[in-house]
Amino acid sequence: MVAVCGETTASSALEHMKKKMENNATGTRILKEKPRISSSSVDLKVLRGLPPNTLGRQYVDMLNKYQITPDSRLPVKFVDDPEHAYVLQRYREIHDFNHLLLEQPTNLRGEVAVKWFEAIQTTLPMCWLAAIGGLARLSKKRRKLILQRDLLWVIPAAKEAKFFMNIYFEERLQDDLDDIREELGIQIPKSRN
Repeated sequence: MVAVCGETTASSALEHMKKKMENNATGTRILKEKPRISSSSVDLKVLRGLPPNTLGRQYVDMLNKYQITPDSRLPVKFVDDPEHAYVLQRYREIHDFNHLLLEQPTNLRGEVAVKWFEAIQTTLPMCWLAAIGGLARLSKKRRKLILQRDLLWVIPAAKEAKFFMNIYFEERLQDDLDDIREELGIQIPKSRN
């Protein structure tokens, strides 16, 4: 139901996202080539052999840690425009990379922080709903922590960072994660815990 709600409320946000991609050379190429993140397009064995701080190694380590796969994202079903459907599918498939870019776990606190970042960058209503609704689900202590620490850097980071949808993640798997963060303009605070 969350996916259906997300798809049926996303039209203007998807157009916004598509335009941001069309205004960027890499984003335009992504829209043209329509790459997909799946277990058939990403060789997890190769990623396991990469150096520890590469995007690919961090990605496969995260998949292993949280027992998820690149295939865990539902296909888009309720978006009629094929370009918009691809943009939303791409967003779903690269969501896990945002956890890595922001150095956030996949627990509720980490999801809330990532959703705030994604909501600001994409304007997707489902991201706003998850960002705000997620705060309500946190314990008082964790809510205070995210409001006083995480959101104080996530919100400005989202506003200042380059648009994450314009990263061709499949071509960057061998790159150092810190270099990608620097390129996007994302700085991780020294202490967040």
